[in-house]
Amino acid sequence: KMAAVASSLVSYGSDSDSENESESGNGAQKVDPDAVAHLQPLKSSTITALAALNSAPEVAVKEDVETGVHLDPALKEVTYNPKYETMFAPEFGPTNPFRSKQMSAPRNMLSGYAEPAHVNDFMFEQQRRTFSTFGYALDPSVDTSAVSSSSYIGAVEEAEKNKGLMAFETGAKKTEKRKKVKGGDASDIDSFLGPWAKYQDERDGAKPSEDEQKELDEILAKRQKRGKNEEEAPAEEKTVLHVKDAYDYQGRSYLHVPQDVGINLRSAEVPDKCYLPKKQLHVWTGHTKGVSAIRLFPVSGHLLLSCSMDCKIKLWEVYNDRRCVRTFIGHSKAVRDVSFNNSGTQFLSAAYDRYLKLWDSETGQCIARFTNKKVPYCVKFNPDEDKQQLFVAGMSDKKIVQWDIRSGEVVQEYDRHLGAVNTITFVDENRRFVSTSDDKSLRVWEWDIPVDFKYIAEPSMHSMPAVTLSPNGKWLACQSMDNQILIFGAQNRFRLNKKKIFKGHMVAGYACQVDFSPDMSYVVSGDADGKLNIWDWKTTKLYHRIKAHDKVCISALWHPHETSKVITCGWDGQIKLWD
Repeated sequence: KMAAVASSLVSYGSDSDSENESESGNGAQKVDPDAVAHLQPLKSSTITALAALNSAPEVAVKEDVETGVHLDPALKEVTYNPKYETMFAPEFGPTNPFRSKQMSAPRNMLSGYAEPAHVNDFMFEQQRRTFSTFGYALDPSVDTSAVSSSSYIGAVEEAEKNKGLMAFETGAKKTEKRKKVKGGDASDIDSFLGPWAKYQDERDGAKPSEDEQKELDEILAKRQKRGKNEEEAPAEEKTVLHVKDAYDYQGRSYLHVPQDVGINLRSAEVPDKCYLPKKQLHVWTGHTKGVSAIRLFPVSGHLLLSCSMDCKIKLWEVYNDRRCVRTFIGHSKAVRDVSFNNSGTQFLSAAYDRYLKLWDSETGQCIARFTNKKVPYCVKFNPDEDKQQLFVAGMSDKKIVQWDIRSGEVVQEYDRHLGAVNTITFVDENRRFVSTSDDKSLRVWEWDIPVDFKYIAEPSMHSMPAVTLSPNGKWLACQSMDNQILIFGAQNRFRLNKKKIFKGHMVAGYACQVDFSPDMSYVVSGDADGKLNIWDWKTTKLYHRIKAHDKVCISALWHPHETSKVITCGWDGQIKLWD
């Protein structure tokens, strides 16, 4: 090849020379011979064979440097020429059966999966603890039958100093030392007869001495006296009539429904349209402490019953002179709740003296008293005409107790709540009743069946200490302790109506009674600031707010026959009429 290239260069050079000469003959300049020297053909003596070129880079064979190097099977590219033995050597370490599905692989230790090894669990734990405590352990690769300093790994000097004692063995030695320091075995103590032996001064008989007996008798006598006093205290019932004559010229008592007030109070008709109350009409004063609850006379609403923390119950006129008609005295502590029967001739009172009392509305006589040694928080007659002799009371011991007035006996107990029972409300034509409790739940019961068939409790729910049934019987308004009035359906499902939540007042910590206007267009409630709040039922907007009381406004009642008359009571001891 090189010779052929040289000959072609020579021919090319000769041609160019002849051209140059002809050009010079024609008068052009002569070409410099040095400029075309590299185009001259090489002489045969200077041509030598060139060395063969190898374009592949030099790569050191790794086996020459490091023999037996592990080849990672996960590698995609190898930069040296491995031998057959290296290529087909087994993988390092134990095989992992879950390599293809690492995420779902079960773990038998914190860092992953470890194959079971033929090591005794106790021995392994002993060596691990010894190493973590003292810094040395037996070398597993050495035969431990002949133990020497080379049999340990870690702090060998410490192992020799402790004579190779393991963790559990050293602990045993320490306890022995401790015993010796403290005085040896307990059996070495003089007069020690064992753990179950009697003391030296202990008497065999359980009878107290004369002095002790005297002290015990005195204590028992005091207890009995105190118990008698507590039982006898509520027995003093009396009544005060505040009007001149108990009966009019026709022999009618104040229970008779008046017919000269411009409204037919005997009918069950409700007003067509209700309006917002604006001004204060009247104030009933007489209670010396806060008023707990107010109840209107059934159907007509011409009388108002109030119970107070001054231990008294008062009956007031709603129309005409609006006098206090009668006071009922018979409780030794604050009265919590009152409830009329269907006709209004009798009512029940529940007080903190742990007594429930049945009163005659006309004569003021206490007909019966009931107690189960627990505080009653609410009381309700069964509204059915054929069950007027039965009533239920929500107690402080988480039970709802049902009494029969005729026998004075407890006939049923509804014991499912986990906190004190606050309210009882009859629904579904009085076949069922709803109870709320401090356990933040709402339970629905069939009458006379002591197992709740519906239990409503959500993590977001708060305690609901005041519940009212709407005039149409479809809704339950519940005063919730998170400053809201929640509406539950009172038929079938008892679902929370999330579109009807009334807000904007402060009631946390107080059982402020809610009520509806007779035409279901407004919702009213008191609050902790003594204000009367009125919401629109359809839009749930807070329409009106009146400063009604100096202290907590605990109850608000909309008169069932009036378009705009609302009665409120508060902890300032006053009852007010608004129109």
